[in-house]
Amino acid sequence: MKVFVLLALVAAATAWPSFGSDSLQGYQSDAGTTFSLKQKQHHVNTLLWKIYDHLHDAELKEMADTFDPEADTSIYSDGGDAVHHLVQEDKDHRLLEQHHWFSLFNTRQREEALMLFDVLIHCTSWDCFVHNAAYWREHINEGEFVYALYTAVIHSKVAEGVILPPLYEVTPHMFTNSEVIMEAYAAKMKNTPGKFNMAFTGTKKNHEQRVAYFGEDIGVNTHHVTWHMDFPFWWQDSYGHHLDRKGELFFWVHHQLTARFNSERLSNWLDTVGELHWEETIVEGFAPHTMYKYGGEFPPRPDNVHFEDVDGVARVRDMLIMESRIRDAIAHGYITAKDGSHISIMDEEGIDKLGDIIESSMYSPNIQYYGQLHNLAHVMLGRQGDPHGKYNMTPGVMEHFETATRDPSFFRLHKYMDNIFKEHKDTLTPYTKEDLEFAGVSVEEIKVDGELKTFFEKYEFDLRNAVDSAEGIEEVELKAIVPRLNHNDFSFVADVNNNNDAEKLATFRIYMCPQFDNNGQEYTFDSGHWHCIEMDKFWKKLSPGSNHIVRKSSESSVTVPDVPHFQSLIDYADGKSEEVPEHYSACGIPNRMLLPKGKENGMEFALILAVTDGEYDATHDHAAESEHGGSHAHCGTHGEVYPDKRPMGFPLDRRIPDRRIYDQAPNFKYSIVKVFHGEEH
Repeated sequence: MKVFVLLALVAAATAWPSFGSDSLQGYQSDAGTTFSLKQKQHHVNTLLWKIYDHLHDAELKEMADTFDPEADTSIYSDGGDAVHHLVQEDKDHRLLEQHHWFSLFNTRQREEALMLFDVLIHCTSWDCFVHNAAYWREHINEGEFVYALYTAVIHSKVAEGVILPPLYEVTPHMFTNSEVIMEAYAAKMKNTPGKFNMAFTGTKKNHEQRVAYFGEDIGVNTHHVTWHMDFPFWWQDSYGHHLDRKGELFFWVHHQLTARFNSERLSNWLDTVGELHWEETIVEGFAPHTMYKYGGEFPPRPDNVHFEDVDGVARVRDMLIMESRIRDAIAHGYITAKDGSHISIMDEEGIDKLGDIIESSMYSPNIQYYGQLHNLAHVMLGRQGDPHGKYNMTPGVMEHFETATRDPSFFRLHKYMDNIFKEHKDTLTPYTKEDLEFAGVSVEEIKVDGELKTFFEKYEFDLRNAVDSAEGIEEVELKAIVPRLNHNDFSFVADVNNNNDAEKLATFRIYMCPQFDNNGQEYTFDSGHWHCIEMDKFWKKLSPGSNHIVRKSSESSVTVPDVPHFQSLIDYADGKSEEVPEHYSACGIPNRMLLPKGKENGMEFALILAVTDGEYDATHDHAAESEHGGSHAHCGTHGEVYPDKRPMGFPLDRRIPDRRIYDQAPNFKYSIVKVFHGEEH
């Protein structure tokens, strides 16, 4: 018997990736302990590996078994208030059990996840952070733990520099078709390595299938969920800092997702997306083909469903009332604050305030009156398969930021909200010649270097965390293979004259706008500006005279590279690889999707460059020497003010009743380019 136990323990040691402990030698539970970045990375890797199983790493397991969160409250910046509250909830058996689905849109489950976030964000050292994380990993629901840990690592100063593994390799069920998950389970049962091809949902009988590659792209999914972690609707400044222009970023990020989705539709011979509305039929159904780790399949929605009241959430009438109050605010030009005072929105800051009330964030000046249009809309749409809870169905894909973009109705819902934002933008005075000009600076030419060509490629990601493991059973390689959009590398090339005697700091704003609708009708400047895609925004110093500017597509401030694979983060932290992963954030459009998909014979876009006064625009010193966190155009600069003072989308965010103002602006230039698509690279 003793021999059997010993053999089982030896086998178990080979059943998990090697989370080497060399970097942890000499570790002591002491608030004064200093941890290297590799040690912190090791801890996070270990905490997130096999999240539905107990900790197997000896170091963290000892922390979980021996740590008392309440023993020393001096390690918390709030004196232990948050941890006392969470411990009491645990003692009272009020916390959601493990092996159960989690949704951020479930009020009680969100409260529990934020209780843990509150504990972690108030840790004054990494020692406090990792001990609490290890302890609560064993006591709290897995989904709540993952959400709390991710948001805490993003926002906590003690976790600065730690790279979070890609969510699609931590909780693969949320990103992977259920057919592939079942194949992975079958291979695991046979202890046989496997790679499994993942198709997009639906068939060619569904015309929305043509653009499924966009909404179901794991990079787009990751961008969407990460943005909502970077700028959570529940955020309060008491957590440590203000999220600058959060409401405006909510508008801009979702506006750009919708605009990009429209370009993808046009490239696939589809009309631009129409808005969803509460009193109209949801024409397109959706079968997610995804499943929870615990809880069964994500519920489908049939075609031609009429919105129904959702028990315990909202009535259709409530949604109409919220919308009406917001539209009234736009018509009046002001928001009514909680104390009855008026807050003007007829200026450049108005869009930020409007975003706060539409998203329903804690920054809203009057949640009670304006309600929770965006958040409740996600739940209303997600529950239409079982609005009265008759069948006790699990939350729909719209009730998770990870999965929401898979449903084509996500873009219809956000087109509905986008039209409300546009209604506000259309009330603002169009830009004048004085608003646009940059004295002494003119653009001679804007073009691209390299062929603008898109193609599909195959990408592999790890499925080992999708399946269960048992002691004594060695891990085998399990991967999903998914087709995804990519494009050839290219560069933007601009020739700019600075006719001033001194060097000038300039802001370069690059957009691409589709030239024709799906019927071949050319967009006017006024009708087409709302469909423009932001391609890049950056700062350069212009020397007196001619300036030749080359900006690589890979340098775009709109996009991010792939998140390093989980295994590469493990290898780095455990010393198996000397290659340091370079990664800013998972928030940003995937860099391989900077270009919208083209057509075989080319799809025409207007390539627009506006060069504006960087001295006026920039909010940071040394703007030309910094990338401001990489993907600042859509994701800001973490913990700092947004680097650009101008409205997001400037100068194409307002009505353009007379395009001659733009045509005659010497610092504004456009050319026509074609984007091609080839099935093979």
